[in-house]
Amino acid sequence: MHPDNPHREQYDFTELVKVNSELKPYVFRNKYDNLTIDFSIPEAVLNLNKALLSYHYQVKKWSIPQGYLCPPIPGRMDYLLHLKDFLDNKIGKEYYSGLDIGVGASSIYPILAAKHMGWKMLGSDIEIKSIEAAKKNVINNKLQSQIEIRLQEDRGSILKNVIKEKESFDFSMCNPPFHDSAEEANKANFRKNTNLGIKTRRLNFGGRSNELWCRGGEALFLKRMIRDSVSVNKKVQWFTSLVSKQENLPGIEKQLNKLNADFEIISMNLGNKKTRFVAWKF
Repeated sequence: MHPDNPHREQYDFTELVKVNSELKPYVFRNKYDNLTIDFSIPEAVLNLNKALLSYHYQVKKWSIPQGYLCPPIPGRMDYLLHLKDFLDNKIGKEYYSGLDIGVGASSIYPILAAKHMGWKMLGSDIEIKSIEAAKKNVINNKLQSQIEIRLQEDRGSILKNVIKEKESFDFSMCNPPFHDSAEEANKANFRKNTNLGIKTRRLNFGGRSNELWCRGGEALFLKRMIRDSVSVNKKVQWFTSLVSKQENLPGIEKQLNKLNADFEIISMNLGNKKTRFVAWKF
């Protein structure tokens, strides 16, 4: 993880239970005599997230509708911290303003960015229920002065039509849908659970269409977003997006070169998982 990530050490479940008592029933000692939870249980993961947000970021009232994506907090924070390093090198401001594409019901990136970095954020999404839930999380934690949530009414666009005429941002960020279909998402989740020794097919972190999968998967989504970014290139200094699948990088680089974009690939490590985000400008 990033050296400044608050979640580099093992979870302190003794302290986490103090800030969220609903986590307690899911905590047990494993064969190594360490406190942990069963990460295959969605309710356990949800209550862990609530505890982490409360303990580390003083986010006391956070929730998501049942079945929606429950984002792993350490990985989200890692993207933000690596992004901050990148922006400090390229722009060099004390605070930044950003646009989170596909903010989701959790509004997790804007909340972490506002609470941990002091940034101002706009989050957009195409689904009304996600927008309503995200707004509720912002209001319940009194973050309206730092975070705005906005519906992307043009479902055919990603960046176009969501930024108003006189708005500008230091960066945009995105955690695009990984998979091409619900079947692919379920197969990938089963493989992950099997590798972890968990015998279940259910999505322990939840997730729905447009959160985990879309037509063409990550590759096509990023292609569309790069194409969209040309039309708003005067409004955003740096566009960024996570790239989950390394095999998608050649196609992304080819398209960015074709559009004469200035771009970089920033590598990140999260435990044994290697990931990265791409950043580009025109």
